[in-house]
This record gives sequence, structure tokens and C-alpha cells, in this order.
Amino acid sequence: MWTVWLWAKAIRLLVLTTFKPHVTHLYNQVSIKPGQRLHMVNQLYPYIVKFTEETSTPRSSAERIKPTKRPHEKSDNPANISTSSHTDHHAMNSGSPPQKKTQPPSSDKSESAGYWSQGLKVSMQDPKMQVYKDDRVVVIKDKYPKARYHWLVLPWDSISSLKVLRSEHCDLLKHMQHVGDRMVQQCPDAQKRNFRLGYHAIPSMSHVHMHVISQDFDSPCLKNKKHWNSFTTEYFIESQDLIAMLEADGKVTVKESTNELLKLPLRCHICRKEQSTIPKLKDHLSIHRSS
Repeated sequence: MWTVWLWAKAIRLLVLTTFKPHVTHLYNQVSIKPGQRLHMVNQLYPYIVKFTEETSTPRSSAERIKPTKRPHEKSDNPANISTSSHTDHHAMNSGSPPQKKTQPPSSDKSESAGYWSQGLKVSMQDPKMQVYKDDRVVVIKDKYPKARYHWLVLPWDSISSLKVLRSEHCDLLKHMQHVGDRMVQQCPDAQKRNFRLGYHAIPSMSHVHMHVISQDFDSPCLKNKKHWNSFTTEYFIESQDLIAMLEADGKVTVKESTNELLKLPLRCHICRKEQSTIPKLKDHLSIHRSS
């Protein structure tokens, strides 16, 4: 168990009451158990926090309340004067509370995810990733392809998601599909492989992009059920169907239960036979490719 000792460097705290002002000493001892958190709020006076670990031999009351040297007092061992002591001493002399140290930016999951979701905006500007571009769109290689051939067609215009698409975007989407068809035609294995052009209903990456993907799904990057179902269920919206929806309704509507499609069993997209694991599914797909 840890014990926390708090001393006010101002020694005394003036407390104003309804009747008359009086002086009281600020001196607190708090015992903390493992797993507990200590929150301290003090806007008036700087303070020192001292952590002591209780031992099997209890100390006397006199030993427990004996204060340590203040930062402004001379220490027998200069090496014992920490940076935090100098900071507190400066704050005491300036009359302002000690400032919190600036912490480096945290690299938590939310920040990482936010940066990752913006990755397409970086990749589409990278000449090494580009395989085609014109004044309206750019085609890049998917960094983690889920099939032998997997490209992304992106508009130069900043369009964050399918939700913001309107009727006026139909012409752009038709151009994206035309470019995707051209990519398929130029593929050396075009006659041997089937391709699909379309969009994920709820994409994980920001910026609208159309997938042009071969249906062999021969890739080490295809690793889990989410990867598979995002391309082989209604989660994947055909380009032509999306354009038709925009022309008819003026917007794209995604069902609330769409995310549940990613949890469906693994079924072969050709024969619909269910497989228990991704490795077994891949072995099954190899049979279709060889036939």
C-alpha cells in the first residue's frame, strides 16, 4: 500500500468564513490501495507529493509527520534535487501554480485509426502507386490486394463517402466505371478471369473509391471473414447498381443491418459451399481455379 503526503508550500491557507477569517494548516495524508487513482485539484498553491510504501514495521506518528526538505532548502546531496523540485521552486517564487509538463503526442488507437483511414489521400498522390490518371480520376494499386488483380479508382475531387453522393455525381461515377472497364480490358489475364467493379457499402477508408477486383481472390492479404464477406455479399455494391440508385433517388441508401453481412459464414462465391476457416476456403478456391 502506498501513502501520499501533501504539504502546502505556503505553509498556511487563509480560509474566509461567514463570521471571521482564521488560519488553518493544510496537511493531508491519503492511503492508496493498488489499482486506485489519486486526483488532486489545486488552483491556489503549489504542493509536493511524496509517495511512501508501507513496510511490515510500522513507523511512529512522529516519523510519519516529519517533513522532508523543501526544494528551496539546501540538500546534503545535490544529486537528490530533481527537475520537478526546481520547477516547483520556480512556481512558488513566481506566485503561480506549477505548470504541467508537456507530454509528447500519444499514438493511441484512435489516432492511428484516424491516420490510417486517410491513407488513400496519400497513396493517390504517390507516382509509384499510380497506374493511370486523367484530369478527373486516378487509379492506384491496392496496398493490400485481396485478389491477383486489385485496383482502386478515385476521383481527384474530395468526396468523403457514399453518403455525400448526389445526382450531380452520376457523370463522375460513370467515368470511374469507364476507367475501371479499361483497366480490365488491358489486363493480360482478362479473358481468363472474372472481374467486379463496385464499392463497399461502409468503407473503412475515407474518400470515395471504386474497387476493380478479379474474382480469383488469390492473395495472402485475404486473411479473415471480414475481408471475404466485404467482397462476396451485398456489402459490395456493383458500380452500375450504385449509379442507378443515384439516378433514381438522388442519394445512396445503406441499410442499418449492413455491417452484419461481414459476420456471415464463409461461403464460396462460386458454388456457395460453406467453409469453416479461411485456409480451408482458400484450398477450396484453388480447386475452382484449376478446373
